[in-house]
Amino acid sequence: MEITRTSMYSGITRSRILDITEEQLEAYHNGALIQNAFPHLSDTDREFFMTGITRNEWIEMFSEEDA
Repeated sequence: MEITRTSMYSGITRSRILDITEEQLEAYHNGALIQNAFPHLSDTDREFFMTGITRNEWIEMFSEEDA
């Protein structure tokens, strides 16, 4: 399923194909925890689903170069 999110970090809107079903999506919208609704998704894919933040943005946000 194609999921489109706007990154809470950069404001960039991206789409990604995630291996989720309508039933899983409904379970999530009905209150299931994301790790229970989509147990097969990686942490990176779950983060994208929730916040739109990509792995590279996550690394950039927490890099120690700025410290």
